[in-house]
Amino acid sequence: MNIADSLKKTKTQLHESGFKLTPQREATLLVLLENEKDHLSAEEIYFFVKKKNADIGLATVYRTLEILTDIKIVDKISFDDGVARYDLRKEGATHFHHHLLCLECGNIEEIEEDLLREVEEIVEKDFSFFVKDHRLTFHGICRECQSLSKSENKL
Repeated sequence: MNIADSLKKTKTQLHESGFKLTPQREATLLVLLENEKDHLSAEEIYFFVKKKNADIGLATVYRTLEILTDIKIVDKISFDDGVARYDLRKEGATHFHHHLLCLECGNIEEIEEDLLREVEEIVEKDFSFFVKDHRLTFHGICRECQSLSKSENKL
């Protein structure tokens, strides 16, 4: 889906939830769409938004991100650095997607497959607990850092 289609769809979702797509919200959404592979903090999003719209304030960006999180357009995630980061929810996603976090370089890779479907079924059956969502982050060393480490050890 291109950026224009994503904005149109988001405008509809906002409207259905009782909100409008204001210029400030649109600027925030554009930054998220343009940096879809990154996991930006509110401050990083604000930095990019400020380049597009000098009149926008950090509080407005925070409010926009909270609205987008509440209506499930954006997922709010935290990794080891304690900073909340924001990630666009993929169209049709019923669950939060998983992440691989490299402890060496800090790179974050996404896993789109729902790896916990069977675990959810067990939890629901054995514990009578209705699972609405889950989050899973694997902490380890990415392929690039492993390769770099191997080549350094050969020297």
